[in-house]
Amino acid sequence: MFGGEGNPAAWPSERGLRIGCQRLNSRFITYRQALGLDEGLDFHSFRRSYVTHLIEAGWDPRFVQEQVGHDHASTTAIYTCVSSDFRTRTLRRNLDGTIAAALDSQAGRQR
Repeated sequence: MFGGEGNPAAWPSERGLRIGCQRLNSRFITYRQALGLDEGLDFHSFRRSYVTHLIEAGWDPRFVQEQVGHDHASTTAIYTCVSSDFRTRTLRRNLDGTIAAALDSQAGRQR
């Protein structure tokens, strides 16, 4: 309807080949305000949320980097805003492993 096959447009409309980011943002802001959501929430927040959820779900960081099209892992890291609960679980898992290894090593020396 809005173009032929091979049209690279992500969201074609009756006004042209693409619906631009500015239009998406303005519509999102309208909805955000109507719902009384925090002003800090923007359309780009979905991208940050997507990256964070993948990392917290245990997806390989290199996969996540490729998924969002970043050339550098440091860029992906900027988008990752893991929860304090995730940080605590990760730290706990690593500390438990380190302590268990140290205790096993000490027990082996005492035999």
